[in-house]
Amino acid sequence: MVLAFVLFCIVLPASVFAGEGDETEIAKTKGLEPILGYISRSWDTLTRSMEDCTTVVDPKLAEHSVLYLPADVPVSAQVEEMQRRCHVQVKALPEKITRPGQLDTSRLEPPGLLYLEHKYVVPGGRFNEMYGWDSYFIVRGLVREGRIELAKGMIENFFFEIEHYGTVLNANRSYYLSRSQPPFLTSMILAVYDAEKAAGNDDKKWLQRAYAYAAKDWEMWVRAPHIAGDTGLARYYDFGDVPAPESLKDETDHYRKVAAYFLNHPEQDQDHGYLMRKTESAKEPTHDAVGRRYSVQICDAATTMERAGCDEAEQITLSRDFYRGDRSMRESGFDVSFRFGPHGAATHHYAAVCLNSLLFKYEKDLDEISTTLGNRKDADEWKKRAEQRKQNIQKFLWDGQGGFFFDYNIDRKERSTYQYITAFYPLWAGLATKEQAAAVMKNVGKLEQPGGLVMSPYETEGQWDFPYAWAPTQLLAIEGMRKYGFNTDADRISYNFVSMVAQNFRHDGTIREKYNAVTRSSETAVKAGYNINVVGFGWTNAVFLVFLHDLPQSMAEKLAEEQVPVQAGF
Repeated sequence: MVLAFVLFCIVLPASVFAGEGDETEIAKTKGLEPILGYISRSWDTLTRSMEDCTTVVDPKLAEHSVLYLPADVPVSAQVEEMQRRCHVQVKALPEKITRPGQLDTSRLEPPGLLYLEHKYVVPGGRFNEMYGWDSYFIVRGLVREGRIELAKGMIENFFFEIEHYGTVLNANRSYYLSRSQPPFLTSMILAVYDAEKAAGNDDKKWLQRAYAYAAKDWEMWVRAPHIAGDTGLARYYDFGDVPAPESLKDETDHYRKVAAYFLNHPEQDQDHGYLMRKTESAKEPTHDAVGRRYSVQICDAATTMERAGCDEAEQITLSRDFYRGDRSMRESGFDVSFRFGPHGAATHHYAAVCLNSLLFKYEKDLDEISTTLGNRKDADEWKKRAEQRKQNIQKFLWDGQGGFFFDYNIDRKERSTYQYITAFYPLWAGLATKEQAAAVMKNVGKLEQPGGLVMSPYETEGQWDFPYAWAPTQLLAIEGMRKYGFNTDADRISYNFVSMVAQNFRHDGTIREKYNAVTRSSETAVKAGYNINVVGFGWTNAVFLVFLHDLPQSMAEKLAEEQVPVQAGF
């Protein structure tokens, strides 16, 4: 990406961030014009559509420009024009898709972009498509800036995905047809509906339509294989069991490093057998999505000048169960973390705190939407489902002794002890008791650092562990704190996060995907998975706006006073 540097001298109208005449909000934006201008412009910079030639490009694979249409959707004049102008190859999917995993994505060669009807905002950098969970935070930012039409179009795209691709996808690329991402659809729907209603447009017809799509997508999470054993809870589960194409192309030597890890830590490979020796490889194919063998040659002999290699090297391959876990970790959004075992290899063997908290919120949202639409019978059903999930979360995921919510291993039938920021999700969803929320807050010091909350206390070299702070989990944790009255903590932590973002913006004129919360820097040293810190960045932009709005005026003014004119570009 080429960055053009210009001096920002723009003073944005306060109405961009609040209602006209709101002097408190005007005070909050004073002195922050450069970073707020960057964010405001970035929504357009990051917007993609089927009229834009750059939309089809996949920086992660960077090989082909192919656009796939649903089998039952004809080629429109718009697509034909794009095909001519952008030299894009247009193909139809081989069959109508009604569920994830229905289609073997390795059949779709080359991989390509999946068609969507409306404009959408991408995260930034290497991510040039619309993502499942990124979009919730982006929608929050768009709503905060009054970009309701663009936010609503993104939700319409998710309806299109449910109807034509079987679910809300990880993102609209052909190799993502095997998985979804954390379920935020109802939260997006209500964010837009409430914003339109506040503006005088109570669009219940759209809400009814949205309800039907959301209810349909919910069903995927409550049927096999997304059922987590006998817990009554859900798990992340990707239908694929070969290497993720984007990892092979974009995450240098990731799978080789994983194999080396398990070779060096054999005790952590006992339960699932992630490593397979040459003698075992014949029992189970080990090819990637395009038919190439993927293996590691291991030599135990010492290498010397006289003996430069090995006469016989042992061939090591990673098992199908590992690849399913690796891909399921990507469905969770937390790639890479050691939360679900080393390198997330056992993700599909856990009932996850985050997923089930979001599904509880999803069910409560559908209860609210049904009530709004006057459908009392449906509302009662959703209320029962949410209550049952809450009971199961309390039974399997709450650790009263540790004062923390933990994921549950469905094979070992025991809770994990891996402390993770997702312990705040039950607070955000509103399912924690007051006593549980207070207990979780007593543990906040285990995650709090100068730049906000780190993902976990464990340094694993994965980007979703220590020492990194990410905007989406900051938002859910902070809003969870506020829901239970811990406003002083919420103010302090959110201020530290936004001041870190602003401080780094002042240095290099960019907003990033993630930050080192210990050093308060955008300089990262990730070694597991992809190791760049992407510029953009959709969800960080959005969370900055939300946190700024929610901060007390005195803290917002302090933040503004710290800023100076900056040479910035995007």
